[in-house]
Amino acid sequence: MENYTMAGRTYRYYGQEAPLYPFGYGLSYTTFQYRDLVLSPPALPICANLSVSVVLENTGPRDGEEVVQLYLRWEQSSVPVPRWQLVAFRRVSVPAGRDTKLSFQVTAEQRAVWAQGWHLEPGTFTLFGGGQQPGQQLRAPSAVLSARFTVTGTARPLRGC
Repeated sequence: MENYTMAGRTYRYYGQEAPLYPFGYGLSYTTFQYRDLVLSPPALPICANLSVSVVLENTGPRDGEEVVQLYLRWEQSSVPVPRWQLVAFRRVSVPAGRDTKLSFQVTAEQRAVWAQGWHLEPGTFTLFGGGQQPGQQLRAPSAVLSARFTVTGTARPLRGC
């Protein structure tokens, strides 16, 4: 094998075609609602980490578990990147009628792109938070929230941080 590109070989690079069973696919016996997706800081230096919080509420009649997922999208990159990249997930048990606030870190390493080595690039990014992938066809209601943040500075190798 001489061609190691992932284009056309994995659903992350298929373009607009959705996978049949995306990550996090499944049904629940209750319903969940997401709110208050907060990114801090909304503009960060190139080597900094991003703090993320989101509130998950069980709006259904039964206790339930949800897999909270965070995806990152590069708005412009110097090299091909996935449509979105899973950067964090956590299974959370939430009693009926209750909510919980979850906190995550998105590290600089998770924003790195491969260009003959791992590099960090400045620019605009979108972070998605919810119980499924962005743009997934809904079988069970699960809102996916999104928020943008910017990275400032000059492009540099990851090991330079």
